[in-house]
Amino acid sequence: MSDNQEIKSPILELKNLTVNFPVKGGLPFTPKKWIQAVSDVSLQIESGETFGIVGESGCGKSTIGNAMVGMVRPTSGSVIFKGSNLNTLSRSEFKETRRHMQMIFQDPYSSLNPRFTVYQIISEPLYIQGGATKEQMTERVVELLKLVGLSEKDLYRYPSDFSGGQRQRIGIARAIILNPDFLICDEPVSALDVSVHAQILNLLMELQDKLKITYVFISHNLAVVKNICEHMVVMYLGKVMESGTTEAIYNNPKHPYTKALISAVLDIDLEHSQKRILLKGDIPSPINPPKGCRFWQRCPYAMKGCIDHPAEMVEIEPNHFVACHLVSGFSIEDKTAGLNCPIEEEHVLKHNDEKKQSN
Repeated sequence: MSDNQEIKSPILELKNLTVNFPVKGGLPFTPKKWIQAVSDVSLQIESGETFGIVGESGCGKSTIGNAMVGMVRPTSGSVIFKGSNLNTLSRSEFKETRRHMQMIFQDPYSSLNPRFTVYQIISEPLYIQGGATKEQMTERVVELLKLVGLSEKDLYRYPSDFSGGQRQRIGIARAIILNPDFLICDEPVSALDVSVHAQILNLLMELQDKLKITYVFISHNLAVVKNICEHMVVMYLGKVMESGTTEAIYNNPKHPYTKALISAVLDIDLEHSQKRILLKGDIPSPINPPKGCRFWQRCPYAMKGCIDHPAEMVEIEPNHFVACHLVSGFSIEDKTAGLNCPIEEEHVLKHNDEKKQSN
């Protein structure tokens, strides 16, 4: 490695992260049920990069983001930020660490207090942290308003006076007022008009260049992730199906679920556009997920071994990992798993009917 080449170090790591939520209600004297939102997820995010987390609604993307900044406490596993385990920090240590980790929320309409002025909304993190005078806070808020494309005239207006894109700019200003090193972008453009998508994304990229922030970009829009993220993970029902560089996953997708997602991306290049892969069935309930591979009930290549045997992450090329029995190296002689026997559609339908009756 040359002396001029930048050396990146991990800023955040997830180690076997699992997050379960209790199901409210139910009959008395019956076993308590849990929503398995995230199951045994491990990943590493390097300082200064944009890391993408993609998947369908309900796959656990936002739960991972909340766990990364300490808004959700893991059931098991750990969140390591700059070498510190968030779950073992004292209250004062967590408060100091938390100022370096911020979040941009999905809906700019509900994430801003309608009774607060722009000044109150943006300056609130400074007020909570303490140590700044009102003059210093006002000066800092005005500086950030200009940085995100608004003006000093907007200082004492209310969120109802702004459009969706402008509200998201206010949310971005609030997120960066403490000069964070790490920023979670939880689908920051999905609630906005298509016409302002590019404006907000360009603003985020400009701020990253100026402020040297590490982004985690959560989205179901693979086209956006492809353009702005260096690394990404593909999630399904709380599990990581595939991870690696964005280029490797797009150019050489290996998991059937990843292939289906990429085939759904609109491509204006008609000569090289690929055939759409339509997945059958619905996503299983996270309360009672499949015992084996989480995806086998909808997978067109599912085999009998997929029903009972979870697939482990396998590195198929440098920094490209896949959790799928098709690429994990199981041999035909492996009679225990029985992975060389494709599942007939009648068997899948029968299994689903039995599962519905048991629920």
